[in-house]
Amino acid sequence: MTSTTEQLSATTLLRFATAGSVDDGKSTLVGRLLHDSKSVLADQLEAVEHASRSRGQEAPDLALLTDGLRAEREQGITIDVAYRYFATPRRRFILADTPGHVQYTRNMVTGASTAELTVVLVDARNGVVEQTRRHAAIAALLRVPHVVLAVNKMDLVGYEEPVFAKIAKEFTAYASELGVPEITAIPISALAGDNVVEPSAHMDWYGGPTVLEHLETVPVSHDLTGCHARFPVQYVIRPQTAEHPDYRGYAGQIAAGTFRVGERVTVLPSGRTSTIAGIDLLGEPVDVAWTPQSVTLLLADDIDISRGDLIVPSGDAPATTQDIEATVCHVADQPLAVGQRVLLKHTTRTVKAIVKEIPSKLTLDDLSQHPAPGQLVANDIGRVRVRTAEPLAMDAYADSRRTGSFLLIDPADGTTLAAGMAGESFATARAAAPEADDEGWDF
Repeated sequence: MTSTTEQLSATTLLRFATAGSVDDGKSTLVGRLLHDSKSVLADQLEAVEHASRSRGQEAPDLALLTDGLRAEREQGITIDVAYRYFATPRRRFILADTPGHVQYTRNMVTGASTAELTVVLVDARNGVVEQTRRHAAIAALLRVPHVVLAVNKMDLVGYEEPVFAKIAKEFTAYASELGVPEITAIPISALAGDNVVEPSAHMDWYGGPTVLEHLETVPVSHDLTGCHARFPVQYVIRPQTAEHPDYRGYAGQIAAGTFRVGERVTVLPSGRTSTIAGIDLLGEPVDVAWTPQSVTLLLADDIDISRGDLIVPSGDAPATTQDIEATVCHVADQPLAVGQRVLLKHTTRTVKAIVKEIPSKLTLDDLSQHPAPGQLVANDIGRVRVRTAEPLAMDAYADSRRTGSFLLIDPADGTTLAAGMAGESFATARAAAPEADDEGWDF
């Protein structure tokens, strides 16, 4: 008989995030998914039932399965990203339930930065609102390949098809203009369970999949071995012991691609070249290693290498530059202004930088660009040009979500100011999005 562990190891993994406006029912949807897919332990459900009764509710409030912080439970809102893990016989899932309030948009950036699918919820009574457009824009910029529009609370509009059709048409037109490659619209009632796990008996006019059925069947791929090979150096290992007097290894996690013993590599930004003399994986030598393994590379030549350097195949090295042009999502309370001095964190490297120009800011209503805004404030999406004090080897975000992304940080207190995507704009985002990476941001 096949064990549960063997069954789970044979299934694929899907990372997905939920997004939407306040009170659209994101946490309730996630709770319904967990409950109806039998992924809730008895003691968890008992705790939710007890908390619901203490708040005067007769039925269990399934949103409490994800609202884990005390402030969230007391206020009835989602504040931080709540990660949950569950599985069905067909697939394993890591979900990120992200907040709906405008001031927590940065948490949506965190949750969606590693997602291969985003579920955007819309209240059927309110339709597409500004926060819906903001979340669609973020999903497009982060190149999330699959977006599900879940039109929630259909029970409150009499399960009427025209209401769903109007919202689906408006959102699909907007998201397509942003460059989202795949959009699936599903009418649901998270509270009643319609079309979440089981098909609805109230919407016979809808013949598409339920939310869970779509999550189980949407195509995903984690094969990043064919991407540009990139190895950011995390730590230099020099034990200098009698047993290993000459050992010098470079430890880190392979960001993308594959490395092999005997391969010719280049160290950036210095541009010096060498050959991989050995690869240590979990203390054992191997001939080949691939993403996302954490390994130690040994080079044939004694080269000055430190944390933040990037080791790449000599025939596939990105250009180094001190001038970065990118689209950023501003996530801090304090504004980002032209002339501001910041720190730029790219993979394991952090360098000083200055904001040279903010060419434009995105207007979410009509996707127009507001020229030369002078600064970006919380939740703004805009273009920036940054000059770094040292050269960086940065890929375009379209080629790699890991080595094409960066953070702008306040040098005074370490606050994350903005999450950036090198070379990315809505003009380029309208091309087909690449397959999702496994790395993302965390503020």
